[in-house]
Parts: sequence; C-alpha cells; structure tokens
Amino acid sequence: MLKRKGHYFGTEINEIWWKRYIKDNLFARGTGEYWYDEHAFSFRRYLTKRPIILRYDSIVGLKTGSWHAGRWGGGRPIIKIIWEKQGIRLSSGFMLSKHRDVTENILEQLQQYTDAVNRQHDSESTLL
Repeated sequence: MLKRKGHYFGTEINEIWWKRYIKDNLFARGTGEYWYDEHAFSFRRYLTKRPIILRYDSIVGLKTGSWHAGRWGGGRPIIKIIWEKQGIRLSSGFMLSKHRDVTENILEQLQQYTDAVNRQHDSESTLL
C-alpha cells in the first residue's frame, strides 16, 4: 500500500465550519501520510500512532473545495469526505496534492471504491 504525504484540516459537524468534531482523535489538524485501499481511506498525522480510518460503508458523499473547518487551502484543492457516525453527519477535509488533476484522480478513485461498497451492501440487503 503506497503512502503519500498530505494534510488533515479537521472534521466538521453537519458541514458547518465552526462546529468541529472533537472526539475520536479527529480534533487536531496536521500534516501526515495517507493511504487507501478497497475498504477504507486512512490518514495518520505525524507524531501520532493511531490513524484516522474512514470506511467506505460510512461515506455518504465526496466533494472538493478550497476551505474546510475554517482553514484556507492556499488555492489548493481540499477533498471533503462526508460520512456518518452514530447518526451524526461529519465532513473531514484533506489536502492530498498541490495539483488539481491529481486531486481529481484521487477523488474519482475514492468515489469508485465507495460506489462498489454501496452496491455490495445494496445487493446483500435485497437478498435478505
């Protein structure tokens, strides 16, 4: 699994920039490394042991923007992963590349993984 350098901007509640989620190791912002596979997107801030793990079955949307959680990305694209945890809608922001085309490619790959997991869950639920 290839790990690359990125930046975590924080996690918002209900996509409201001043409502930051502070539980579960999600409050502190910072630079670190990210990776993803067919199960989850992961980001580990430098000087921490536990990564942030966002499983695709909890993701409800993906967006890009230039601001997140009150921070500006310096004109660089920020990927916003919208997900749900215990009935709370959360949005975590990550800058994964300085280049828009690379960011769009990552976003497309994450969307494909998310769609595949959701299709699998839909087909399993229709069998029950």
